[in-house]
Amino acid sequence: MEAIVYEEFGGPGVLHRAQVDDVHAGPGQIRVAVRAAGVNPVDYKIRNGWMEAAFPTPLPATPGSEFAGVVDETGEGVTEFAVGDEVLGRSATGAYAEYVLADVGSVAPKPEALGWAEAAALPVATATAARVLDELAVAEGETLLLHGASGAVGSAAVQLATARGATVIGTASPANHDYLRVLGAVPVAYGHGLVERVREAAPQGVDAVFDAAGKGALEDSVELRGGTPDRISTIADPDAARYGVAFSAGGGESPAEGRRLAEYADLAAVGGLRIPVERTFALREAAKAQELSEAGHVRGKLVLLPGEH
Repeated sequence: MEAIVYEEFGGPGVLHRAQVDDVHAGPGQIRVAVRAAGVNPVDYKIRNGWMEAAFPTPLPATPGSEFAGVVDETGEGVTEFAVGDEVLGRSATGAYAEYVLADVGSVAPKPEALGWAEAAALPVATATAARVLDELAVAEGETLLLHGASGAVGSAAVQLATARGATVIGTASPANHDYLRVLGAVPVAYGHGLVERVREAAPQGVDAVFDAAGKGALEDSVELRGGTPDRISTIADPDAARYGVAFSAGGGESPAEGRRLAEYADLAAVGGLRIPVERTFALREAAKAQELSEAGHVRGKLVLLPGEH
């Protein structure tokens, strides 16, 4: 089968197309013919070798961890899905490929009204946002400061946090402020003077901080939390330990993951949850997609479409 592979850590130039061994479903797994694969910032960080402490990566490797596609093989004991079912989820093998394997607990049915690219944009963003909001115990009546609020994870977190009854102060470039208002966040610009701008937007203070950007905002976050790293979590800043901040890496399959994903997919299908797809690429353009992701300022999600050439 065709896949995107890299044999060494480095820039986007290490990515290339290759023929690799076919994968086959083991017990409790399905094989899926990929119609769309999400591109996430963690993909380029792993490719660069920056995340080895959290995500050890044997080489050669195929990037990607989320997909949407059609089941074409089921493993022993699988009764939840059948060949021909349209699904979305997180993969047990790299998603930048023609086929992926997935554990059934990480997969949900794809609603007919949800497009392939839009379906592939959901699994990582929603699972990550829900996990960190749970870890921070964000509750009704609280104020959450969210760095990187216009990205895919940030967009999901804004909507899931406001659904809990929280107020969200979202940092983003001014070009994305109207977008954040539509999602339900109070936007502020990141960069120099952030502490003052957040205090003006939330004079009562912030109860928790979710850093989805990883762009050096942890020191300001600790100050905004009264000098304590309590209830601050990052998914993107490798300097977390320096500030005593929790790094949320996830890992492992949650028993509720597939059920939650099905709920989010149903919501997205009727417009109740928005993870916008900014741009799609053919599989051969994976390096270009990761280069754009690494440059930042992406609103929502970039998606690969393996069937396009």
